Amino acid sequence: MAAAAASRAMTPEERKVVFASTLGTVFEWYDFYLYGALAAVLARQFFSPLEAGPAFVFTLMALAAGFVVRPFGALVFGRMGDMIGRKYTFLVTILIMGLSTFIVGFLPTYDSIGVAAPVMLIGLRLLQGLAIGGEYGGAAIYVAEYAPAHRRGAHTAWIQTTATLGLCMALLVTLGTRWALGDDAFADWGWRLPFVVSIVLLAVSVWVRLSLAESPAFLRIKAQGRMSQAPVREAFGRWKNLRVALLAVLGLTAGQAVVWYTGQFYALFFLTHQLRVDATTAQLLVAAALLVGTPLFIVFGALSDRVGRKPLIVLGCVLAAATYFPAFKALAWAANPALADAQARHPVIVVAHPADCSLQFNPADAARPSSSSACDLARQVLATHAVGYRTEPGGPPGQAHVRIGSSGIGSPATAGLPAEEARRHAAAFREAVARALAERGYPAQADPARIHTLAVVGILSYLMLLVAMVYGPLAALLAEMFSTRIRYTSVSLPYHIGNGWFGGLLPLLSFAIVAQTGDPYGGLWYPVAVAGVTAVVGALLLRETRGADICAND
Repeated sequence: MAAAAASRAMTPEERKVVFASTLGTVFEWYDFYLYGALAAVLARQFFSPLEAGPAFVFTLMALAAGFVVRPFGALVFGRMGDMIGRKYTFLVTILIMGLSTFIVGFLPTYDSIGVAAPVMLIGLRLLQGLAIGGEYGGAAIYVAEYAPAHRRGAHTAWIQTTATLGLCMALLVTLGTRWALGDDAFADWGWRLPFVVSIVLLAVSVWVRLSLAESPAFLRIKAQGRMSQAPVREAFGRWKNLRVALLAVLGLTAGQAVVWYTGQFYALFFLTHQLRVDATTAQLLVAAALLVGTPLFIVFGALSDRVGRKPLIVLGCVLAAATYFPAFKALAWAANPALADAQARHPVIVVAHPADCSLQFNPADAARPSSSSACDLARQVLATHAVGYRTEPGGPPGQAHVRIGSSGIGSPATAGLPAEEARRHAAAFREAVARALAERGYPAQADPARIHTLAVVGILSYLMLLVAMVYGPLAALLAEMFSTRIRYTSVSLPYHIGNGWFGGLLPLLSFAIVAQTGDPYGGLWYPVAVAGVTAVVGALLLRETRGADICAND
C-alpha cells in the first residue's frame, strides 16, 4: 500500500500543497533577507556614531546574530513539529517572523534613543533567526511527505527556490522603493517601507497555510500511536541517529551552505565593498543572475530523481572549490576593470615591523582609527579604499610606509598622541594615500560605463548554477535520511547548523580574512576549504537515497 502511494502521480490537492508551502516560505525568506539587502542603510541608522567601515562591521555582526540562533530555533520548532504537527508549527514560525519584520519598520534610530535602538534591532533579528530555524525543515518535509518517491527531488526543489526567490524579492522591493522615493528620502525614512509592507505578505501566508491539511505521513504515525515523545533526545541522543545527523552536516549542508552564500550574499558584498560598484547597480546585477539561476533548482532537483542526489551535490562542491578564485578574479575584471588593471600594474605593499601590525578585524579598535600604530593606520586607510595589498616586514619598530607602484608614503604612528594631533596626522596621511592611488589609476568607484554587464551577469549566473547544483536536491536527500517520527527535528538541526553557522557567518568570516590579509580574494579560502571537506566526506560516506521509501524506518 505504501509503495503504491509513493509511486503514483501527485493529485491537484498535493500540487496545492507544493504551491502553498513554497509561497509561504518565499515570504518568510523575504523577511529574513531584507535585513541583508538594507545592511548599508541600517548601518547608518542604528550605528551612526561609528565611521562607515566599523558601522558596516557591526551591521554584519547583527546580521550574523540571526544566523547564529537558527539551530536553536531548529531544536525548539523541530521538537514541536514532531510532537504537534508540521502544519501548526510552521504557522507559528511565520507569525513570529512576519511580526518581527513588521516591527523593524517602526523602530526608532540611534539618533532618537541611543544604544537602545541597535539593542532592539538585534533582539528582533534574533527572533527572526529562531523563526527561520523552524520554517525550512517544516516546509521541506511537508512537501517531501506528500511527494511520490520517483518525483520527490523535483517537487521538493520548489521549496529550494524559496530562499533565492526571497532574496531576489528583497532586493527588488528595496530597489523599487529607492527608485520611487529617491535616494535622500529612502535613506531618511523610505527604508522602513519594505519592512512595513511585509505585514501584507504575512496575512497572505497565514491565510494560505490555514487552508492546508496536515502531512499524511504524520497523521499515519499519530493514528498508530508511534509518535516520538522526546524527538530531540531520540534524534541526537542515540549514536545511530546522531551519526547520520553529523554526516548530514559535514558531508552535505556545510559545503552546500558556503556555496549558497558565496554565490549570492558574498558575491553582492564583493561587488559593493571590494569592487566599489554602486549598490543599486550591484543589486540589479545580482537580481538578474538570481532570476536566471532560479529555474536551475527545479532542473537539478528533477535530475536528482534520475541520477541520484549525491553525485550532483558532491560535483557542485568540487566545482566550487576548484573555480571560485578564477571566477571572482574574472568578476573583478568585468565589474571594475580600472581597479583590476591598477592592482596588476601598481601593486600596493605595506612595509612595517611585524610587531606593529595587529589584528585588523576588531570593531572596538576600528572605532578609533586615529590612535593606531603606523602599520595599522596604513592598513585601515587602504581597507577604506578597498585596495588590495600585501604586508612585508621591514624598517624599525614604530615606522611603516606604503609603496604604491614606485612611490612610497610614510605612515604616522598616532598611538599615544593627543586626540586632535592624531586626527590631523591621520587625515594628512589619508589624503596623501588617496592622491597617490588616484594618480596610479585606482578608481574611487567603479565606472558604470566600463562595467561589462553581460560578463558580470554571466559569472554571477555560473555561481548560481553551482548553488542550484548543491541546493536543488538537498531537501529530498535530507528528508530521505531520517524516519518520520523524528524527521522535523533531524532535518532542521543539520540544515541550520550548516546554513546558520557555516554559511550564515561566511560574509563576516570572509571579510575578517580580507581585513587581516589585505588580499581582496583571501576571503574565498573559507568557502573553498569547507566545500572541499564536504566533497570528500560526502563522496566517501554519504549514502545515496534516491527513490527511498521514507516511511520504511517508521
